[in-house]
Amino acid sequence: MKSGIIFDIKRYAIHDGPGIRTTIFFKGCPLRCAWCHNPEGQSSEPELSFNETRCLKDCEDCVTTCSKKALSRVEQHISINRNECDLCGDCAEVCPTEALEIIGREVSVGEMIEEIEKDMIFYEESGGGVTYSGGEPLMQPEFLNALLEECKKRNIHTCLDTGGYTSPEGLDKIRDKVNLFLYDLKMMDEKKHEEATKASNRSIIENLKKLSEDGSKIIVRIPIVPGVNDSDENIAQTAEFIASLGGVDDIGLLPYHRGGCQKYMRLSKVSSMNDIHPPSNKEIKKIKKKFEQFGFNVRIGE
Repeated sequence: MKSGIIFDIKRYAIHDGPGIRTTIFFKGCPLRCAWCHNPEGQSSEPELSFNETRCLKDCEDCVTTCSKKALSRVEQHISINRNECDLCGDCAEVCPTEALEIIGREVSVGEMIEEIEKDMIFYEESGGGVTYSGGEPLMQPEFLNALLEECKKRNIHTCLDTGGYTSPEGLDKIRDKVNLFLYDLKMMDEKKHEEATKASNRSIIENLKKLSEDGSKIIVRIPIVPGVNDSDENIAQTAEFIASLGGVDDIGLLPYHRGGCQKYMRLSKVSSMNDIHPPSNKEIKKIKKKFEQFGFNVRIGE
């Protein structure tokens, strides 16, 4: 029985494809986008998250429970020595407010299909289905392929939310089992893409071309990040490239938001976006109009 690592299941999702959907978040991503709002999805391994705002301060159950002595009290704060932590989860189990949490768990294909089938009535009534997101689902190809096969047997509509950073062969294996690709396209300039995501965009662009040529159903989703990819030049280049594909009509604009900033702190990670503010509605509407001039159907936040 194939298994994989996920970090969340979101039910009744309405912005991850058509209808009411169940979105499953895979752990692990090859990109390190500076604006990532799911930093808990970057590492392929489970992680300990600490939400200090939930901590009771005068409770030390986690400290006394930890056999590795990885937790300690420093004045009025709980400190975590992540080099000593073995992710056993004992501290999370005794935490009365769930301030501590292990992010990421191993699940089998069978377990996931059971979870998916619980929402079948919503798929049938709304034209929804399952969306595989992350992280990057294509980093767990065998697990993803097995889930897609099981969904196809059950006639469940599937969406793949992907950054497209994978080999052409990896994409070919699952392409015919995906009903809709939600394909992230960050920026066109390779050097700037490398600076912002720590990876080239060559395979991303080539894979998008191939999917379009093969007739796959695609919605291109573009994060709009102030000072990163919202320049007139990048917007024009992006629109021209998507128009050249010939098989993509729909675009989703995803305005940057600060929802991930606190998550970085909970994982003892540093965000480089703390001083960046979300784009204004005026700016988003301006960008939307530019894409619409190319004949695209453009939605905001989807």
